[in-house]
Amino acid sequence: MILGLYAGATRLAVPYLRRMLRRRAMRGKEVAARLGEREGMTALARPAGRLVWVHAASVGETMSALPLIRLLAARGPVLLTTGTVTSARLAAERLPRGAVHQFAPLDVPGWVARFLDHWRPEAAVFLESEIWPNLLRGCDARGIRRVLVNGRLSAASTRHWRRAPDTARRLLGGFAAIHAQSAGDAANFRALGAAQVLEWGNLKFFASPLPCDETALAALRAALPGPVWLAASTHPGEEALVHAAHRALAAIFPGLVTILAPRHPERGAEVAALCASAPRRALGQAPLPGQVYVADTLGELGLFFRLAPFAFIGNSLAGFGGHNIVEPALLARPVICGPHLENFQEAAARLRAAQALREVRDEAGLAAAARGWLAEPEQARLAGQRAAEAFADAKRLPERLAGLILGGV
Repeated sequence: MILGLYAGATRLAVPYLRRMLRRRAMRGKEVAARLGEREGMTALARPAGRLVWVHAASVGETMSALPLIRLLAARGPVLLTTGTVTSARLAAERLPRGAVHQFAPLDVPGWVARFLDHWRPEAAVFLESEIWPNLLRGCDARGIRRVLVNGRLSAASTRHWRRAPDTARRLLGGFAAIHAQSAGDAANFRALGAAQVLEWGNLKFFASPLPCDETALAALRAALPGPVWLAASTHPGEEALVHAAHRALAAIFPGLVTILAPRHPERGAEVAALCASAPRRALGQAPLPGQVYVADTLGELGLFFRLAPFAFIGNSLAGFGGHNIVEPALLARPVICGPHLENFQEAAARLRAAQALREVRDEAGLAAAARGWLAEPEQARLAGQRAAEAFADAKRLPERLAGLILGGV
């Protein structure tokens, strides 16, 4: 009954959803020319062969799925769907031959049906917490094998789903397998009646190191002869703290450059204005000694991680949940974070054990942590080595997951 009411509500919401999509397109949150994809329409023909469909919400999930997608695409066609403009740009740059990208349809029965009837996937792979009732029921009605990869289910979400146990069992029980990203997530899935739950590790731990353009790296290294550090994936409220920490540190380390990479590059102008008209990467401007440098481009985090000896990772100080602290670790960079690492507790535990994580609570703590590694670069280098070693134990997870998925195709 709950699923039926949900399906009916989403049908009634169609006029509102269309207005919402148009408004989002006007704000740059959707691609106007591709709004039809949000209703399950496409200009692309379905490729021949046994198609695997992978659905990831945004940039983080897409990045963690890329090694898996490369393995799947080596065996047959792959469709990747995402829900954000930035993830679509990333897909255009990084998807391997044999894989195509579409925006995911919103969870309306008719739009889902149009999408599934066109693409006819043999298997559907959902990343993390992408549990959309109409999409899942549409797969089940067509006999599409579905797998949840890197599944995430918080204690709060578990309590919510326990209010509708039959619905939870129907949705979760329809997965041929659920690969949970941690032991806690696995326990939560089992508590809701999921049967085939696998604990093979977190896919975000086993991604390939972020790539970079070696020519751009050499040019920026030449432009940064003095001390440098990085604040990455920051959110509103954090940039002001980073700028304040920069001012304190620049008084101690002459010529210091703080690279500030906001989570959403489109905020570059806003962040630059906040940081005393800082130069911006997106405008082709060069870093200046003693100033913040706003790294407001997409797909260049691998470049910035290589330029700096350590990194602060945002959404952890003024935000909530944190962002991927494994990415810098894979490039042998130790990490500074705020107290909010709810989405990366297992990764944080590994870095703590390796003494490669410094946790801070405010601007003063951020400045102090950065000062320590700036003053002792050899200690930062050794901590970076330990960070990389903390995630060197598992290289085969993408291969295991590809086997799981393809074994049922």
